[in-house]
Amino acid sequence: MNVESVGKTVEEALEAALKELNLTKDEVDYTVLVEPKKGFLGFGKKEAKILVTPKVEKVSVEAVNTEPAADTLKDKLVSFGEKTVESAGSALNKVGEKANELDERQKAFNNKVKEKWNDAVDSVKESGDKVKNAVNEKVDTANAVTSAVKNTLAERRSKRPVNENVKEFVVDDAVVNEAKDFLAKIFKAMKIEVVMEKFVNKRDGCVVLKLHGDDMGILIGKHGQTLDSLQYLTNLVANKNTENRVHIVIDVENYRERRAETLTRLAKRLADKVKKSGERIVLEPMNPHERKIIHTALQNDNRITTLSEGSEPYRKVVIELKK
Repeated sequence: MNVESVGKTVEEALEAALKELNLTKDEVDYTVLVEPKKGFLGFGKKEAKILVTPKVEKVSVEAVNTEPAADTLKDKLVSFGEKTVESAGSALNKVGEKANELDERQKAFNNKVKEKWNDAVDSVKESGDKVKNAVNEKVDTANAVTSAVKNTLAERRSKRPVNENVKEFVVDDAVVNEAKDFLAKIFKAMKIEVVMEKFVNKRDGCVVLKLHGDDMGILIGKHGQTLDSLQYLTNLVANKNTENRVHIVIDVENYRERRAETLTRLAKRLADKVKKSGERIVLEPMNPHERKIIHTALQNDNRITTLSEGSEPYRKVVIELKK
């Protein structure tokens, strides 16, 4: 009697068949119809399936000259052989059917995986297109706003009178010459040779006298104190006999420009220190021009405020956090 048996493993299926046949492993032959598989993500999981066939019983034949007994044994062997061949053929047919079934199931699983992958690709592509369209829309909006602002400003400029809010100062040359004569006398007394250049800013009426020569450091002094004093005296002398006061700035080898850059860097560095520590910082006394440089350098910092404390000439700039 042939028995089909199933189990998680081939061994488990074989044990079940042996119990059913009440035989031992040595007394049977078996064919594996289906190999067990664990599957993937719940797909393709299979149990082992085997076909168990009892072995041919050993027949002890005595050397007897009775032909009927031999013929009977021969018939039995032929009959059993035919049954065995028939069973083997049936088993092979079932194996083929199972193989075809597994092939179809594998194809179905592959198609499902392919569909899921295509859906995922389409979803990512769709999301990318949405982001791209959103960015393009924002850029177009920004460009439109920028263009509108430019057009508005251009229209306003075209309607503004040419001379609106424009005032040119006329500099009194007599005042400038008085200043130059005063400085020339000082340089002569100091026995130094100095070349003076005059620059006029017609928007604010300021006159800049730039001084060039050898060993000009003596005219600058510590932190520009000597230069500031010289400028103060020059303005007093040059403007003493005029009603149209002229503001005169004296600069030595572009010192004031370099000083402004130094003070701007100092202001930003100290502002960062105040942000980290939270404590206010008081700078050394400065003249009004240098204090203005500090205030201007930090006026756009939304976390920092500056103020001046004290009386001239000891007035100082204070840097602190906004409250």
